[in-house]
Amino acid sequence: MMKYLVFTVYFVFCLKTITFGQDVPAARYPEDPASIAHAAIPKGEMLEFQYRASKIYPGTQRTCWVYVPTQYHADKPACLYVNMDGLQFNADKVFDYLIEKGEMPVTIGVFVQAGEVLDNSGNVIRYNRSNEFDNLDDDFVTFLLDELLPEVKKLKTAEGMPIRISDDPNDCAIGGASSGAICAFTAAWQRPDAFSRVFSAIGTYVAMRGGDQYPALIRKTAPKPLRIFLQDGSNDAWNPLFGSWFTGNLTMEAALSFANYEVEHRWGTGGHDGVQATAIFPDAMRWLWKGWPKRIEVGISNNDMLQAILTADDWKATSLDFLPSGLLTSMPDGSIALTDAKGFVHKVDEQLTEMSEVIAKQAGIQALSAGPDGEIYLLDSAHQSLSVCYQDGKSRRLKKGINGKGLMVTEQKAIYITSPDKEGNGKVLLIKPEGEMLTVATNIPNPSGITMSADRTMLLIGADQRSTVYNGIVNEDGTLIDQQKWCWLHDVGHIGTTIHDMAVDDQGNVYIGSDIGIQVCDQNGRVRAILPVPKGDKIKGLCFGGKDKDTLFVLTNRKLYRRKMKIRGVPTWSGMVKPKSIGAG
Repeated sequence: MMKYLVFTVYFVFCLKTITFGQDVPAARYPEDPASIAHAAIPKGEMLEFQYRASKIYPGTQRTCWVYVPTQYHADKPACLYVNMDGLQFNADKVFDYLIEKGEMPVTIGVFVQAGEVLDNSGNVIRYNRSNEFDNLDDDFVTFLLDELLPEVKKLKTAEGMPIRISDDPNDCAIGGASSGAICAFTAAWQRPDAFSRVFSAIGTYVAMRGGDQYPALIRKTAPKPLRIFLQDGSNDAWNPLFGSWFTGNLTMEAALSFANYEVEHRWGTGGHDGVQATAIFPDAMRWLWKGWPKRIEVGISNNDMLQAILTADDWKATSLDFLPSGLLTSMPDGSIALTDAKGFVHKVDEQLTEMSEVIAKQAGIQALSAGPDGEIYLLDSAHQSLSVCYQDGKSRRLKKGINGKGLMVTEQKAIYITSPDKEGNGKVLLIKPEGEMLTVATNIPNPSGITMSADRTMLLIGADQRSTVYNGIVNEDGTLIDQQKWCWLHDVGHIGTTIHDMAVDDQGNVYIGSDIGIQVCDQNGRVRAILPVPKGDKIKGLCFGGKDKDTLFVLTNRKLYRRKMKIRGVPTWSGMVKPKSIGAG
């Protein structure tokens, strides 16, 4: 009898422990007819395969399932829904019902497990889930787009139909729960050209791998064409060490609303479980796909800096056929000069439609900058030299023995060069108009891009992998004093953002080409706006140009873009501008 009593108490304790934090109220939600199997509703086909060939996550293996609805025909690409952690939310039943009833388009579902590394006996020696799902970088979405989905497209149905999926982001949704939810959001955030609809259940927008940064990033970043559905419960606290799950989701919803995204939410009273998410999944899908195929529109953020600097124009890409190397500078005549991968320097017109003949060719060009008379200064890493090319086609070498990375020329033809050393530190060199060369700053870690404030009182020096821009006060003779850290940059990869290039506008703002886009700092060094570039491209160079200096040009690893702005740039070769002070606030 005593043994029976002990067992009963132990059983009740275990049951209570197992169900602790579960969403009991959600279990009483009315059951949506879409979540129930119906004999009259045709059932889709489910394919299963193992994927072990990832180069992004080497050594991992994972199971993937592909749902193909009966309404699918290979003569027309289907819409796409990707879900992390495999098949959840009764998604196959829900899709069967909603597609048959016309409440969502014909959609192929891809359900992806997180990767695992196994030993020779089949035991897991490394779980990859948090590393894949919780990071804010673009690794996982690149894995999906470049590795996994191409394998999905190689599959065939039982009837031999090939799998064809639309490449239009308006046709593609992504979702998941917990770490899978933030992974889904990150995929769409990083690549809105691939996914535009997001379902996020009990998302981990907490201090696990930087997820708590998202609300600030959303408020600062120019809005993207995304529609987001959020779900969580007020008792969600899987591990309070990382923060409050529910508070994180509330803050996400507030930030998305501030930035005028299409966002919907369902807040329950449950814990870190999928009960409520499963109950509302049909309605979430109806909302995410409402109005399809009408495109999701981009909202106007309440961010005052974004409103002050951006016009209604978006980025426009050049159709010119060349392989960029990443170096870019604006010219006094309104054109821009850039380098290609073969070492040629070209001029391109303001509209990005015509490329001139070759201005110069030089091996190992590390940096270039226009001068006030239209000449182009070049840093040559191959010969460790500085040279200048004139408009008449002539050139001459100015200095030898210079290991430089960043370059800028002032209106008075003073030349500043960032010069890193092998130990990861570096200095800033000044070459005066008469030819004297001085070291004006030292102990700058990995110095890279360099520019000057609009009023010419401060020199701004980027420090690679430090997410920092240094500031030095410029004396009348061009030397620097009172050097200190100035601009603090967002770094979602936690390895220190690379600072590729910098420019300033006539309001005193600094535009910094970083790994996550152009981070715009105000006069006091605070990031107030972030301008992402298309297709997840990586910025290599940026400048203000055009005849009115009101066009922002960006050169990436793949394309040259332009964007009309409300403000004007102040290139270093042009005259100074005294912006109105914003004070100390």
